[in-house]
Amino acid sequence: MTTARYRPTWDLVLDPLVSCKLCLGEYPVEQMTTIAQCQCIFCTLCLKQYVELLIKEGLETAISCPDAACPKRGHLQENEIECMVASEIMQRYKQLQFEREVLLDPCRTWCPSSTCQAVCQLQDSSPQNPQLVQCKACDIEFCSVCKSNWHPGQGCQENMPISFLPGETSSVFKMEEDDAPIKRCPKCKVYIERDEGCAQMMCKNCKHTFCWYCLESLDDDFLLIHYDKGPCRNKLGHSRASVIWHRTQVVGIFAGFGLLLLVASPFLLLATPFVLCCKCKCNKGDDDPLPT
Repeated sequence: MTTARYRPTWDLVLDPLVSCKLCLGEYPVEQMTTIAQCQCIFCTLCLKQYVELLIKEGLETAISCPDAACPKRGHLQENEIECMVASEIMQRYKQLQFEREVLLDPCRTWCPSSTCQAVCQLQDSSPQNPQLVQCKACDIEFCSVCKSNWHPGQGCQENMPISFLPGETSSVFKMEEDDAPIKRCPKCKVYIERDEGCAQMMCKNCKHTFCWYCLESLDDDFLLIHYDKGPCRNKLGHSRASVIWHRTQVVGIFAGFGLLLLVASPFLLLATPFVLCCKCKCNKGDDDPLPT
């Protein structure tokens, strides 16, 4: 028989328990961590798992307070993150910060070669003007706008989903043989690595959904019709049964909303006169002069 440890009343006053907003558990103060910027308090274990998850998934470079109702919208400082995560996770966090800085800096860009990925300086800070960029690490010359080989006197090939540089192959021209593990997002041009899973990819940077093989957009293809025909037929990576089940779920959701709207429409029509009548009475009451 297990008995709970008795804690005297004066012990509870001297050592109060604090509630964690994430796991809803109550812990002593020494097991809690307070975010300096917003003073929100959580248990150290929950906050550590929250920070590690965001860093491993690469979801955020500025880690915000996990409380959605935080009044100050606080963020964790770098020294706070370093105190609660392992050194390799902290290195990944700093790498994500650096990649974000380069992405937002108009004077810097990444070398488009997948074997290099060095940071190159731009002479002109205007991102709309194509300019020659030479990587000092691998000596590749490329266009600052489309990241393709430098094309003096010619416009950028905007219809090309990825750059076409030495050491890389374009999936438009080499569909069947191109199964490289690293490609660039066709929308924001950041590098994406695919180690496993299906061919439907979502960029974590811009949330763009596309096909891994041909880089065609799948943002509006809820039923994944793209993999029923063309060069990417049957290359999704899922069985036919799972694809049919996915489509059944999507159609069922839309059909459910339609049926709900159809059932509710007579009640909405019946309720409309009453709503209008109440509104007219309220307006009439507001227009009546006050008694003197």
